[in-house]
Amino acid sequence: MHSARLLLVTLSAAFALSFSDAPAHAEPYDELPPWAENGDLPVPSWARSVAPNRADAAIYARPGRLDARRGSAQLGARLPLYATLRANGCQGRWLEVGPLAWICSDVADYSADDPVTPSLHAAHALPSLDATPDDDGLPYRYYFAGPDGASGFMNLETALDDAPDLDLEPGFAVAIVGEQSAHGETWGKTKKGRWIAMRELIAARPSTFHGELLAGGALDFAWISADNAKTFAEPKPGKPTGSRARFERVTIYEKETAKSDVMLRVSEDSAPAVWMRARDLSRPTISTPPVEAGGETSKERWMDVDLTQQTLVAYEGTTPVFATLVSTGRGPAGSDFATNVGTHRLWVKIFTTKMDNLDQEDATHHYDLEDVPYVQFFDKAIALHGAFWHGDFGHVHSHGCVNLSPLDARWLFAFTEPHLPLGWIAVLPTKLEPGTVIRVR
Repeated sequence: MHSARLLLVTLSAAFALSFSDAPAHAEPYDELPPWAENGDLPVPSWARSVAPNRADAAIYARPGRLDARRGSAQLGARLPLYATLRANGCQGRWLEVGPLAWICSDVADYSADDPVTPSLHAAHALPSLDATPDDDGLPYRYYFAGPDGASGFMNLETALDDAPDLDLEPGFAVAIVGEQSAHGETWGKTKKGRWIAMRELIAARPSTFHGELLAGGALDFAWISADNAKTFAEPKPGKPTGSRARFERVTIYEKETAKSDVMLRVSEDSAPAVWMRARDLSRPTISTPPVEAGGETSKERWMDVDLTQQTLVAYEGTTPVFATLVSTGRGPAGSDFATNVGTHRLWVKIFTTKMDNLDQEDATHHYDLEDVPYVQFFDKAIALHGAFWHGDFGHVHSHGCVNLSPLDARWLFAFTEPHLPLGWIAVLPTKLEPGTVIRVR
């Protein structure tokens, strides 16, 4: 995704840091936080938290180290306040808002509000994988511009009199965070603050498919990935006895080879025999940890993406704990649309980000997707992320990224390190919490 490549350059330049130094307090403090340097102006007695006053306010691992980017704060958040310190790169004071986390008071204000600081368990809790009428895994409601496009306005009151501030081509996507009636119709407010007439938008209908939590680490199953998956009474593709629906989960009991077909038995021993072609299924397989994840003696979390099967398996050491279907790059190896084979660590996690190819003048089809959710970059501009615009999981489909269903993307975003602190919209790894290893094979 080309706008993602710009983000790659910006954050890579900021992420040239060693975290081996001790925290930057000049001396120990006896009083309760927030701590301040001796002789400095005291922190206001009413200050209970820190409120970022601009979007994407930068958080750094060390005060005064602008090469030590740690993440970005969410506008409207209330971050805990632990300490203050004077250092270069900030006209005011550096404010400590977490472990290895400092924000400049030039881009954040003191707040009398209590910070929202969940417990360690709540911050790292894994979300549900089950879809409900009110929860499809997406953080916002997403819409596509209709066949005639759509127009966005910053000022709703003058929307019918002013020229649009934004023109969306058909199929471009936005996240809607609120609705309001005006000028005799309903308008939706995008996360970027623009108003669009809802009649110009078409609601996204995301897939509610999700992967499997693995009891005991067993990978003895597969998902139907073919649209017309036939069943057979014998381990050879003769006359079909029936068919199975795509995305159905089946248990694998036996495997046989019949000429050019690999056949899998998906019926229990006591039931009438049901065989299926292996090529109609996507089957996750066990794999050993790469050395980058500590090898076979480690308990580190890591993930394995199988390009052939279009599956992803999440591990804790040698134990698989979760498996699902993905959609990887549809381009041939080495092309711009390929998901590259290799082993990497996550280098940044972003709650949502824009993805588009608008800088490609020769593209046969332009796309512009605002606020793509649960984005985890691991190989330059290639990321794992949620996809609300298709449900083709189990088949190659993407422009190079690893597409996940929204429910799976949210679960894996919580599973991997570094964890995204509450009130942050982006986080980079540290030596204390390195990025999770992703292997593509």
